[in-house]
Amino acid sequence: MDLGLKGKTALVLGAGGGLGSAIAATLAAEGAKVALGDIDLAAAGAVAERIAAVGGEAMALKFDLSDIAGIDARIAEIEAKLGPVDVLVNNTGGPPPTPAAGQDPALWAKSFNDMVLSVIAIADRVLPGMRARKWGRIITSTSSGVVAPIPNLAISNALRLSLVGWSKTLSREVARDGITANVVLPGRIATDRIKFLDAKKAERENRTVEEVAAESTATIPVGRYGDPQEYANVVAFLAGTPSSYVNGSVIRVDGGLIASI
Repeated sequence: MDLGLKGKTALVLGAGGGLGSAIAATLAAEGAKVALGDIDLAAAGAVAERIAAVGGEAMALKFDLSDIAGIDARIAEIEAKLGPVDVLVNNTGGPPPTPAAGQDPALWAKSFNDMVLSVIAIADRVLPGMRARKWGRIITSTSSGVVAPIPNLAISNALRLSLVGWSKTLSREVARDGITANVVLPGRIATDRIKFLDAKKAERENRTVEEVAAESTATIPVGRYGDPQEYANVVAFLAGTPSSYVNGSVIRVDGGLIASI
């Protein structure tokens, strides 16, 4: 299927990590020019080199989501080198594992700034251009915790859910301009983040990581953790022209993990 991404410019946040790098590489393989934003410039640069090695066009830039004041300058860099952003993939890091009660308000505020306000600010920066061109895609990666809250991930559950409300509201505002806004929920995808969470759970419960991973895998109907490429394939479809009638949706890529309808 031709996704119609040749010549389009995509910005992928968190592009140095497991999900972000797979998404960036997949969009580049479809012909998009990809800006790889990550607080770890070296990690983003390594992904950009891999993309360039197979003939893709990519640029890496340090993107600190805590620095909202610097967003305009970062987007301007992308526009100068690759052109205006047509596809925005909001993929942010997660907060530390915590229960819901007793957390420092400063931690809530910092996490809200980094995970929510930054995403909204970046979208607001690129939306006028998308509207002028009558085409755009805003894809926000959240977590299965927005449907079924994950124990000890209270901050993530709460703040990522706010992005679902924002995206749904936005989708109705921009649809007539040829722009779609959708949310994608990863289940247990085999990334460093999942390894970290499994390790933390094992530490809390005085068990081995292998035991925790086996228990987690047993709850997934397909019987395994997902591959980042499987997630990236869904995001790439939503980024393309064939998905033009998919708008305001929340799409699960979880192997059937979430039990609710």
